[in-house]
Amino acid sequence: MTALTMVGAEDMSGSRRMTRVIDTLGEMFVDLAAGRTRSPARTVIEHGDQRVLLVSPAVWERRGVGSVKITTLTPGNPERGLPLIHGLVALTDLETGQVTALLDGAELTAVRTGAVAALATRSCTADDADDLTVIGAGVQARALIRALAAVRPIRSVRIFSRTRARAEQLADWAQEAVGPIRATVCDSVKAAVADAAIVCTATSTDDSRPLVEAGWLARGVHVNVIGGTHPDAVELEPATLASAVTLVEDRTAALDGAGEVRAALAASLIGEDDLHELGRLVGGEIIVGGRTSVLRTVGMAIEDTAAAVALSASPASWGRTDGNA
Repeated sequence: MTALTMVGAEDMSGSRRMTRVIDTLGEMFVDLAAGRTRSPARTVIEHGDQRVLLVSPAVWERRGVGSVKITTLTPGNPERGLPLIHGLVALTDLETGQVTALLDGAELTAVRTGAVAALATRSCTADDADDLTVIGAGVQARALIRALAAVRPIRSVRIFSRTRARAEQLADWAQEAVGPIRATVCDSVKAAVADAAIVCTATSTDDSRPLVEAGWLARGVHVNVIGGTHPDAVELEPATLASAVTLVEDRTAALDGAGEVRAALAASLIGEDDLHELGRLVGGEIIVGGRTSVLRTVGMAIEDTAAAVALSASPASWGRTDGNA
């Protein structure tokens, strides 16, 4: 019987682990763009007072693995002193049907989402890009900073959050956890994104009004848009996509759930052919070449599968106690 590997949040930290996740996601996205793997839509069950249960399955045939993620969102948990999100990912062997690993779902989601942004950033920015802006100051903002620091020599981070205290906490964390780094809290989104080489938005907005206007961004910037809690939620002004290289994880998934993409299409700012899948960027079919680029993610179950593969493979060899593992 195959031994069951348990992977907790502490087993997902460190730059070497992050790089492993990024590289494995790159391999998966190439397969996804080529139609060699599948990631069906998740099942969402709403119950009680805005509580949600989500079940997300996926299969990566070439690697011989599948996964199922169970996630709960409980709005009342912060008042109880509990996290908003709980989750578990089960990784399976497709040949035998055995469950081979169980992973902390909330941490895996944060890690793989940051890793997807880092994958695009690695292909879209200069090797010496070192100026990062993060809009939002939650768990995902931390994961983004960790992931971007694994692929670029980040020296400064500008942060904006509607709750300044949270932005200040994130700045303190970044200087301690990622350093040496200069972290600055900005008073406005416009000030935070001005002249930045890399911009990441990671908020829980459900609004169709953009947080970041197109005219505020520097030419040649790369933007990772990963937030929003509704298919029509917008963090970045859709007009940005008209002159940018627009990247998505999967075209169908983006049409269903990416607010900026849906708005830009509805306004005839872009066509569906202007949506470039991330796997084609990784595979070298798309060249950004210094142009402004935007990655708009919606999150897919196959990303959990790929990240679980990366994090459950021989974790003991990485060393639990090595912070740089």
